[in-house]
Amino acid sequence: MKVILASGSPRRKELLTKLGISFDVIISNADETISTTDPKAAVKELSEIKAKAVLNEINKALHKDILGDEKDYIIIGADTVVAHGNKIIGKPKDKEDAVKILLSLSGDIHSVYTGVTIIRVKDNEISSHTFAESTSVSMYKITREEANEYVNSGEPMDKAGAYAIQGLGMKFIRMIEGDYNNVVGLPAARLYHELKDVLPIE
Repeated sequence: MKVILASGSPRRKELLTKLGISFDVIISNADETISTTDPKAAVKELSEIKAKAVLNEINKALHKDILGDEKDYIIIGADTVVAHGNKIIGKPKDKEDAVKILLSLSGDIHSVYTGVTIIRVKDNEISSHTFAESTSVSMYKITREEANEYVNSGEPMDKAGAYAIQGLGMKFIRMIEGDYNNVVGLPAARLYHELKDVLPIE
């Protein structure tokens, strides 16, 4: 059974590979306008939008090069947001915004939410399951000088919350409660257990 990851994120691809799952990538180009500002509901909605958009494209026979004559497949859509309090913090608009975000998280606790939608197509039957995981992240105090130095490395500029826990940003992380990989971009262990009964995992 083919597995399609509806994301071009290098971090998600790396985590899925580590699970021993063979997959292809179809990047969703869906409009990601959502109807909620609640972080947990937002990531679930975003993951559904991505997965359903890819299903739509497959139904229009736009990806014959990937699926060939395969009729049974799984689509995995995922999205991650950082929330401080209940406010979603996106990717920084520029360097100044990245510094501002880092200083707002400094010495405090924030949450990282990842939503995952799994769509399974088998014998022309479609089933769908969506879940969200939350991880609490506590940060050390960050000085403006440290924030500027980190932002100048370029690493934070395409990251929600303006940091990468698996990169240089790890020096600011005091403690996490929950799944580390969820902060990286995919709750890998939960996903493994969701899929292990339906996929040959190496």
